[in-house]
Amino acid sequence: MRRRSVAVFGCTGSVGTSALDVIAHLPERFSVSALAAGRSVRRVVAQTRRFRPRQVILTDLAACAGARRALGPGFDVRWGPGALLDAATADVLVMAMSGTAGLLSVIRALERHKRVALATKEVLVAYGEPVVRLARRSRGELLPVDSELSAVHQCLAGRNPADVRRVILTASGGPFRRSGPPETATVGQVLRHPTWNMGRKITVDSATMMNKGLEVIETVRLLGIEPGRVETVIHPQSIVHSLVEFRDGSVLAQMSEPDMRLPLQYCLTYPERLPSLTRPLSLTDVKRLEFEPLDRKRFPCLDLAYRALAADPAAPCALNAANQVAVEAFLAGKIAFGAIPGIIQATLTAHTGRPQVQRPGITRLMRVEAWATEHAAGLVAGMTKGIS
Repeated sequence: MRRRSVAVFGCTGSVGTSALDVIAHLPERFSVSALAAGRSVRRVVAQTRRFRPRQVILTDLAACAGARRALGPGFDVRWGPGALLDAATADVLVMAMSGTAGLLSVIRALERHKRVALATKEVLVAYGEPVVRLARRSRGELLPVDSELSAVHQCLAGRNPADVRRVILTASGGPFRRSGPPETATVGQVLRHPTWNMGRKITVDSATMMNKGLEVIETVRLLGIEPGRVETVIHPQSIVHSLVEFRDGSVLAQMSEPDMRLPLQYCLTYPERLPSLTRPLSLTDVKRLEFEPLDRKRFPCLDLAYRALAADPAAPCALNAANQVAVEAFLAGKIAFGAIPGIIQATLTAHTGRPQVQRPGITRLMRVEAWATEHAAGLVAGMTKGIS
């Protein structure tokens, strides 16, 4: 059996390192052809020495120079968007880079009929319509890595999406499940997630519930169903990852221990099922599974995601860009935690007053993303000036 080559983009983050764990667990099935990271020189050097990829790519120029010095002449260490595109020739592309930096690589992989294991929500949220259209008309595969979206994929398992009455996405509730997100929460409080160990940006999104809003948009994009058929519930145990209800009343759920290595292995080995690194689920140890309604008034970011879906095809792109700016500003100490929803809402409102295109392509959406990023940054600057 030929080993499939895998390019891991975002290799030093939590998803990327989990993907490498899976590859190391299945060495007879997979090999690493490329590793791509931002500026984590020490981590990427250690990974390169272990997995021996053909290419190593860093998006930070100084970090690239540092990795070249550390690894020496025996490794092909590159920098820049062109190198990311070149690496998209692997059999499987694991896209775990934050934001939309890997968008063009996803497009290249799909055009070349490759499999994309997509962990980056922003690609589907901001550019989902043209990306999904490309995946459907090409022989490429687009499989979601998110535990919730992976659960939906597993519950459908080739069934007709027209038979789906509703999709129910579960949320752990984050650190503020009982109280709602406090306006003055500190970065330390926000990053204290009760279940998952994730990157800083996605952990903030979990605290605001924007993470769940982005997953609602992803579900709508991937399945082509109406937003009203996608619901969310709080499930603090994080054992049931999503549920799909069919029109005959049957409900299928995907359950497992919370471990990102399971959906990653599912993406790599699909449609096969192989022994994994995930601990088997013991229902007697879990003892109970709780479900609670998600209060969209306490978590307005979720409501903003539904509002973007109802506005126009480019509105989720504007929403995503504004959220990116707001979260980065919060993590940098420039704005209060409670200011995040207001920045997103103001940017979304301004976007809906601009000329709209009903079937925007990649280029048009890039313009929307650039405009929304600039608009949200201006709002942040105004707040920062007011504070000083």
